[in-house]
Amino acid sequence: MRIASIRQGVVPISSAIANAYIDFSKMTASVVAVTVEDGAGRRVTGYGFNSNGRYAQPGLLAERFIPRLEACDETVLAAADGTLNVHGAWAAMMRNEKPGGHGDRSVAVGVLDMALWDAAAKLEGKPLWRLLADRYRGGEADEAAWVYAAGGYYYPGKDVEALVEEMKRYLGLGYTTVKMKIGGAPGTAIRDALKEDLARIEAVLKLLGGDGSRLAVDVNGRFGLHAALAYGAALAPFNLRWYEEPLDPLDFATHATLAEHYAPPLATGENLFSMLDARNLIRHGGLRPDRDILQFDPALSYGLVEYLRTLEMLQAHGWSPRRCVPHGGHQFALNIAVGLGLGGNESYPEVFAPFGGFATDTPVVEGRIRMPDLPGIGFEAKNDLWAVLKDL
Repeated sequence: MRIASIRQGVVPISSAIANAYIDFSKMTASVVAVTVEDGAGRRVTGYGFNSNGRYAQPGLLAERFIPRLEACDETVLAAADGTLNVHGAWAAMMRNEKPGGHGDRSVAVGVLDMALWDAAAKLEGKPLWRLLADRYRGGEADEAAWVYAAGGYYYPGKDVEALVEEMKRYLGLGYTTVKMKIGGAPGTAIRDALKEDLARIEAVLKLLGGDGSRLAVDVNGRFGLHAALAYGAALAPFNLRWYEEPLDPLDFATHATLAEHYAPPLATGENLFSMLDARNLIRHGGLRPDRDILQFDPALSYGLVEYLRTLEMLQAHGWSPRRCVPHGGHQFALNIAVGLGLGGNESYPEVFAPFGGFATDTPVVEGRIRMPDLPGIGFEAKNDLWAVLKDL
């Protein structure tokens, strides 16, 4: 077993859209291709990339993590049963890295981790979801994954009517649950911003027949406690699917205060990038395992090796994997959701192309999607993404 080659590139995913905290006018993503030979005549290439919201990491990849992975020999890369030892390769990439500091480093490692799992599944001739179910769930895989359409971004000139039309398109694609951004009115007093957002929310709810369980709202961490409480009091009667990341993701004590006052589901976690950060959220954030949603993104948080540790920690603290609905809207997390029995997965039908969305010929039916039976993660079956990855 050896690494034959590793190549990386940077791909723009820039857009005029914005959430309540950042715009995406300069957004980029790292892409990698890791070619592995198993010594028995099999040669496969695994692909990886980082999720939206974090920029490409060419420097960290080139200076630290790719050289460490290239230096791995048979004793590191081959498991006892002859399969690719992704856990061993991950440990080699993290050698000489101090604890803590889980920012951009976790993104770079996550890109390579994704490619290694893609390669590992291809070497075994299995879809990644099947490999994960066989290894970690006694062979049990979900028949399909629940997915929701994430959108509702701010855009120059976009009014309530355009927002509703966007949500109509998602429903037409087979989604039953949608998510929209709130809290993004710049330089506006809380009272005025809330009034504007309530009008937007009520318009989308009208489209959904008044069913708040089919709508989630996302603040992207912009609020302080006062604004979060004011919005929470106004949102509570709608019984929304969830109220997402209203506060800074690392302000656990304030999250706990909000949870004392807001009874419907909260969602957070997409900007926590390690098992230890996730554990601090569970210990100190006041979240409730019977209703709240955890959105840790394996592509941003050191990859699946670390995500497996996070799931183990959650179960030790009384949380079901079904409370996990990863951020990112990519095929990697979708495979993980099906193989490990998570609660579902995000989807980006109209933004963050070509990385958002799933295989080209796998339609969403009544809010659920079935996985194709293709070796690896299945990037080759997503036409617009494969057009980018194959150039590596």
